Amino acid sequence: MTNGGVGSAAPRPCRQRDAQRGFHTVDRRTFLIGSGALGGLALTGGLTACRPPADSILNLPATSSPIDNVVIVMMENRSFDHWLGWLGTDDAWHDNAVSRYGPDATVNGSQTQTYLDPSGNPVPTAHLLDYLASGNPWRGCDHPDPGHGWNHGRIQRDLGFLASGSGNDPFATGYYLADDVPFSSRLARRFTVCDQWFAALLGPTYPNRLYLHSAQSGGQKTNYLPINEGGYGWPTIWERLSGAGVTAEYYYVDLPVTALFGQRLNPFNHPIDDYFTRCGEGTLPQVTFVDPGFLNGSRTDNHPHADIRAGEAFLRDVFAAFANSPQWSNGLFILTYDEWGGFFDHVAPTMAMDDRGSYSDADNFAQRGFRVPAVIASPYSQVGAVDHTVYDHTSILRFLEWRFLGAPALGVGADGDNWWLTSRDRWANNLGAALVQTPTVDIGMDLGVAIDPPSVECATDPGADLDPGAPPVPASAPVGYQKHAFEQALDEGYFERVGITPVTTTMAADWVH
Repeated sequence: MTNGGVGSAAPRPCRQRDAQRGFHTVDRRTFLIGSGALGGLALTGGLTACRPPADSILNLPATSSPIDNVVIVMMENRSFDHWLGWLGTDDAWHDNAVSRYGPDATVNGSQTQTYLDPSGNPVPTAHLLDYLASGNPWRGCDHPDPGHGWNHGRIQRDLGFLASGSGNDPFATGYYLADDVPFSSRLARRFTVCDQWFAALLGPTYPNRLYLHSAQSGGQKTNYLPINEGGYGWPTIWERLSGAGVTAEYYYVDLPVTALFGQRLNPFNHPIDDYFTRCGEGTLPQVTFVDPGFLNGSRTDNHPHADIRAGEAFLRDVFAAFANSPQWSNGLFILTYDEWGGFFDHVAPTMAMDDRGSYSDADNFAQRGFRVPAVIASPYSQVGAVDHTVYDHTSILRFLEWRFLGAPALGVGADGDNWWLTSRDRWANNLGAALVQTPTVDIGMDLGVAIDPPSVECATDPGADLDPGAPPVPASAPVGYQKHAFEQALDEGYFERVGITPVTTTMAADWVH
């Protein structure tokens, strides 16, 4: 774990250089110039001259990699400290990790922070089950969905998570403990947790999910719905995989995120029931994306105001199906979140190389978002480890491009190569660095962990939409259920426009009721 690597006894010979802007340390122009930014692009140094740890699978030819099947799950709107920060004070986990990997095996998590509200009053972070004991700590029904827009994020970065214009009330400074998230905590403790995984952008859902599928948002800063265009038109990882003969499928609970790219990706889409069938048969494709439910009545995405216990049950079942599959022995399961959701995190978001990087903060697509929870689970991930490498969602693309599309294990390749989509995935760190050549066969965790049933849904009358630039709503002001961006897209007729009808599954009823 020395030099920013994964929890391995073998130190990484050299370190990824990743430009990071402090919260209040340097002005942006000085930062960009000091980082060597050229051509309007903020710089993230690549691993062009480095080599991975001795036991890393990246030392193998991609065609000899033990990973044949990859399952990617992206949940919604939680920050690292808010969701997994308790790992920073988990003494039992820490002692085991240090005994295996050395003194650097510590998770950079902190749930003890204080933020100033708009009146200058200090507000300490709090355990949500205590703070909302008289309300609903599992959903946050009586609180606004924390601010996570382009401007919200910049205010939170520069002025704090309760500053005027942050879109937040004290709900955003609450956190969960390990027992509150029984599946996530077991997965993180057993496999490799990534404590430097940042949202791709300091912005909302659509742009971040677009980066996962295409390494860009097309310059979109908001949840812009391309209803007139019939979907976004730029290239995605799906065409690259398909064109190389790599099998790939997308499974969804109610609405597919791939619909943002219009009808052209519909052939990849399958209802979630098919995922469980394919796991049982051992017939998953080489690359599988799985998304949770986004609609009220089937929401398993962990986005406020969904009950996180429904999301935990969804994740448990999706992971267990893969872990019990014949394909697990050569499988990789990646769990991450689209963005931080406005919840507090004590680590400053980093910069990346991006085609739309800018000296203007208001237009800078090189600015990553705050950290999100992320776990890499595989027989080839290390037991109870932490990876300090800087990742974002395009690190998933970078791994797929190495494993299946001819990209080098490390570095940016040569001009003229055609394995990358944009500068972002070309310069991203390959998360394969977190995987080793020697497998651990024992799954090492309870795949059937008990999870309490969810609470009753929040009131369905959302009331007036919140003004993104308004001061935080006082905790005492009731806030009704606020629709997810995909629910709004359904209401506006977008999914019908691109040939998608919402599906239902009996499994969703088990997860949400």
